[in-house]
Amino acid sequence: MKRAVFPGSFDPVTIGHYDIIMRGLTLFDEIILAIGVNSEKKYMFTLEERRAFLENTFKDEPKIKVDTYKGLTVNYCKENEANFILRGLRNPADFEFEKAIAHTNRKLEKIETVFLLTSSGKSYISSSIVRDVIRHKGDYSSLVPESVVVKS
Repeated sequence: MKRAVFPGSFDPVTIGHYDIIMRGLTLFDEIILAIGVNSEKKYMFTLEERRAFLENTFKDEPKIKVDTYKGLTVNYCKENEANFILRGLRNPADFEFEKAIAHTNRKLEKIETVFLLTSSGKSYISSSIVRDVIRHKGDYSSLVPESVVVKS
């Protein structure tokens, strides 16, 4: 079985994440959306909210599992028998950052990182931009899956 872990904070999940995950399903038998827990990071949404966003967004996709983890991603991969890490790239800066992590992960464990380029028209979207739009009461509904949009 080809199992991949797509790690992230998903604060919140965006349509950019969604794009990479759905395209990743054509490559892998299973994708674990692994929400990293970092006690030093300040999140806009609670861990429970972020997990619910992902579970609701992918509720009809049996090849996707949602989980949380602490520590090194490669250790989580090993514990879950995943031989691949799935990552999305929006721009050259993402590539340089992700390349260094991929090389380190490969050195620590026999884990391959698979990069997918974000689809055209989605490369400008990031969770931090979405959070900024939310903070300033802007319409963020076109930037996130429907499950993330808070109904008022």
